Amino acid sequence: MLITARMSAAFAPEGRSVAAARSFVRKTLTDWDAGDVVDDAVLLTSELVTNAIVHAGTSAEVSCVRYDGGVQIEVTDHYPSRELPEPATGFDDGDESGRGLFLSASLASAWGVEYAKNVKRVWFRLELPDPVSATSSAGPLLPANALPDAAVPVHVAVVHADASRKVTHWSPEAARLFGLGDSEAIGMALGDLVAWPQTPGTELTLDEMLELSRWQGGYDVRAADGVATRVFASHVRLRDADGDPALVALLVPAQARALLENRDASRGRTGAAIPVDSEWDGIDGLSRLGLEDLLQRAVERARDLLDADAAFVLLATDDESEMEVRATTGLAGAVHRLSRVPVETSVGRYGSARMPAVHEDLVAGPDAVPILHETRMRSAVTVPLKVEGRLTGTLGVASESAARFDNDDAARLQRAADRVSLTVESARLSELERVRRGSLSFLAEASDLLAGTLDPEMTLAMIAQIVVPRLGTWCAVHTGESHAPVLSVVWHADEMRIDDLRALLDRAEAPRAQPTPGARRWLGLRSLDPEVVREHTDLVTGEAVTLPLVARGRGIGMLTFGILAGDRFRRDTLELAEDLSRRAALAMDNARLYSERNATSQALQRSLLPPELPKVPGVDVEVVYQASGEGNEVGGDFYDLFTIGEDKWGFAIGDVCGTGPEAAAVTGLARQALRLLTREGMSVPAVLQRLNTAILDEGPRSRFLTLLHGHMTHRDGGGVRLSLVSAGHPLPLRLRPDGTVDAVATPQPLLGVLDEVDLVLETVDLDPGDVLVCVTDGVTERREGTRMLGDDGLAEVLSGCTGLTAGAVAARIHRAVEQFAEEQARDDMAILVLRVSGDD
Repeated sequence: MLITARMSAAFAPEGRSVAAARSFVRKTLTDWDAGDVVDDAVLLTSELVTNAIVHAGTSAEVSCVRYDGGVQIEVTDHYPSRELPEPATGFDDGDESGRGLFLSASLASAWGVEYAKNVKRVWFRLELPDPVSATSSAGPLLPANALPDAAVPVHVAVVHADASRKVTHWSPEAARLFGLGDSEAIGMALGDLVAWPQTPGTELTLDEMLELSRWQGGYDVRAADGVATRVFASHVRLRDADGDPALVALLVPAQARALLENRDASRGRTGAAIPVDSEWDGIDGLSRLGLEDLLQRAVERARDLLDADAAFVLLATDDESEMEVRATTGLAGAVHRLSRVPVETSVGRYGSARMPAVHEDLVAGPDAVPILHETRMRSAVTVPLKVEGRLTGTLGVASESAARFDNDDAARLQRAADRVSLTVESARLSELERVRRGSLSFLAEASDLLAGTLDPEMTLAMIAQIVVPRLGTWCAVHTGESHAPVLSVVWHADEMRIDDLRALLDRAEAPRAQPTPGARRWLGLRSLDPEVVREHTDLVTGEAVTLPLVARGRGIGMLTFGILAGDRFRRDTLELAEDLSRRAALAMDNARLYSERNATSQALQRSLLPPELPKVPGVDVEVVYQASGEGNEVGGDFYDLFTIGEDKWGFAIGDVCGTGPEAAAVTGLARQALRLLTREGMSVPAVLQRLNTAILDEGPRSRFLTLLHGHMTHRDGGGVRLSLVSAGHPLPLRLRPDGTVDAVATPQPLLGVLDEVDLVLETVDLDPGDVLVCVTDGVTERREGTRMLGDDGLAEVLSGCTGLTAGAVAARIHRAVEQFAEEQARDDMAILVLRVSGDD
């Protein structure tokens, strides 16, 4: 299988990726003129990508491969199953799995599943029909008596149906065939007009037949009088103006089936062979080669054609203003490939590259053929390559002898150029298309990589590694808005040379920030000692360019990269680099903004957490706090332990409705209000009533709050006394030294809902060895499916913690919550453990 083209795209594990994959396959195959298999390819791709993304839950990569005679689609995911699929024979209508492989087996000419260590690849092939000439079908000459019979005139009935298979349009011939008027037929189901169960010789049901994109065959139709009439029909499914599927059916009486029936016909080719110029035999048949190979063959044959010493070919830029050296022979080392010269001075006698020219003595006219400067060539002949009158390039040969060529040589070379010009232009356009597709794929992959991180340092390193080796041999990124940006990252294709390159660039003049876009030559090495440059000739002595990094109208740095000595940058490479620089600058600025915002957010969040907890004599205290959401340090759950006065401490644990910054804002209000009001000498119920009023004063921003708050003092004779209120919060549990666990409070109304709350103070005594555990509902409501840890589960875990320290108790509860379910917890969680010291 000879592969001629390949396109790939990656899709994230999200629902909308299935539609994106369908669009990618449809566009790619359409661009490849493979429209005959687009619908089947899109259907199969949709099923396989759905399996990978929706069912397996992994990202997927879709590759379209074009080969002689067909296309192959490959879907790769990262959920390898080592079980081989069962033979695809059918599936249950209610079963959503296995459809992709069943359809592959039904529609594809070949399919398979390949396994690797970390990936699974499912592929299928669709064969393309043989290309046809302008005459798509032709039959032999027949005498009149051998022609098919048909009533004259033949009436063709046309029926249109929508996606629900109901008639939407009805031709007069259809009305005559069925004996129904428009008002009667419009809206009727096709099944009411067709006498089916199936076409003789097939196993298709009517529904299956109507789902096919194209179908031909005979069946009976029911006329208004109930008489069945045999017709021959041709069905085609199309998309209507809204993009919905519609059906167009053409029907004729069965005896006139020859009018619609598509029979295979021999398509013999006749005609005389195109005469071949023996001087250029077969060169125009090398279109199967790539452009570089084709051009190299052309210059070698051109040299041999005129028995010359050297030959060269230049291709014109799109605007025909410059010529670019693309292939040479006999000029090795003297002419830089991809170097450019202006058209009007590239060849000489008529001052234009648009006509053949013979140059008898290049010493007398050194500017006639600029690319032959500094060579031993003395004479040359050049001819234009043209396609439909448009200049596409120049083909030339040269000799070390003066006056070597004449007009006859020019005519022979021009005939050769005329033979090869169309082939070269076709190959050039194919190369441009491949480059364009490769550039788009490169930019898409680069964008995905840059979007995958918001870390400023990682973004800079990734930019340099994207550039090398795709665009250059080495790369440097300078950052800063000043005229002398700071060298931030350096990368080289040979990682062993990175340190040497950085040391050299640190000493060189940094590229100055430029306000306007576009690549510019970098001449920073001119500021160095020539001896230093000579020591590093193989590092940066090739061509180098620098581009500004501009994001949101502000210059934030410079991107500099270079290639090996002797090479030149192509224009499309610089255009690609310019596009990449814009994306890189935006990624850098996004990473900077995110980093600044994240630092600000974390600083604000840390301000909402209580400071270092005070030491309570005789009481071992431990806290576990975990906010849900990436980057969140504070959520809707909170805790606090603070000193009120001599031998008196306040403690609290609460849960604000919701998570994230909005809940954290109420968290800060509640924690600060508790400290302030408590230190004013207010009782626990009074503090919670005032806090309830403060929450309601927030208006639409208010959120209800569950809160366990209390005061703690030492008792005479040992132990501590707690005065507390549990306002809608999970009740605290007490663990006795003998392993018994009990709740030590009663439920009371939560805060932020009622204008007035009636709260009652409760007293709890903890003896030496007792442990009090206070948690938020992120602990008790930990779920896996229909199971929930709950108060009973927490009590069971706590009963096994006899004799443990407060830290060990908190750690065991936290571990039990984490291990209760495989998926990561989605709710905030706070655990406050108080253990009274004493003889256990």
